[in-house]
Amino acid sequence: MIKLEEIREIVKGEILINEPLAKYSTFKIGGPADIYIAPRDVDELLRLIQYLKEEGIDFIILGNGSNVLISDEGFRGAVINLEAGLNFIKIEGEYVVAGAGVKLAKFVDFCIENGFRGVEMMAGIPGTLGGAIVMNAGAYSAEISDHLVDVDVIRDLNLVRLKKEECGFGYRTSNLTKDVVIQARFKFPPGDIEEMKRRRREILIKRNQAQPVNFPNVGSIFKNPPGNYAGKLIEEAGLKGIQIGGAQISEKHANFIINKGNATASDVLELIKLAQRKVYEKFGVKLELEVRLIGFEEEEIQDLI
Repeated sequence: MIKLEEIREIVKGEILINEPLAKYSTFKIGGPADIYIAPRDVDELLRLIQYLKEEGIDFIILGNGSNVLISDEGFRGAVINLEAGLNFIKIEGEYVVAGAGVKLAKFVDFCIENGFRGVEMMAGIPGTLGGAIVMNAGAYSAEISDHLVDVDVIRDLNLVRLKKEECGFGYRTSNLTKDVVIQARFKFPPGDIEEMKRRRREILIKRNQAQPVNFPNVGSIFKNPPGNYAGKLIEEAGLKGIQIGGAQISEKHANFIINKGNATASDVLELIKLAQRKVYEKFGVKLELEVRLIGFEEEEIQDLI
């Protein structure tokens, strides 16, 4: 049971009860969390996590809500947001150090403006740095881990610094899913600022032309299978433009599901299951989810990969 007065003794940042999560998701979908908490710093975060674990209260870290599908029933437990307390970027000697709550777009802009080359390909990817690191976000053959040196995380109630090699980075994956990312250090090669700005513009134009940016969405729904593209397989399975309720497989890019105004998480989940089933039937390929599912009952998602 959540005891608000005890949490208020730990966290001086924002605390909200029965907070609707749809407004924290780029899908604009999702029911309420029992409690929404925004710690002001690492100390509050560490003490909060310790308290939640001692009390047996489930919790999740929610960044910009750009890679998640939140259940219509919401989340039974605590949702922790790090944007208020871990929203910093700085240069320390030869390193760029950034907090988990920093918007990825802000991180990209900071690196370009300071002449650090290597993340301009990430332009236009929504979300926060912490979430990007956990899923090893990437685009156009670049990944956030490419120039990563180390990551500070909370693991088993301890602050731990992990070298890049200890993080298990792979295609849209890492071994950090059970940790809470605090900050990361990067070492970038120097680059020409104007050339990087030009490249960023090209990437943003390309994204806007290829992706359904005019509708709420959470980016790619599925990981690309080896040697192929999820969007291509879904389109060739005849599903482009298919709509269930207020959710639609985008006519612009079939690996995107869009909210046309009144979509529910159940609508989206049905489209996800349909895409997996039809692609497997036609091509024998099992599409693996890239989007993270929050708050669903086990029986609702047991057939998903």
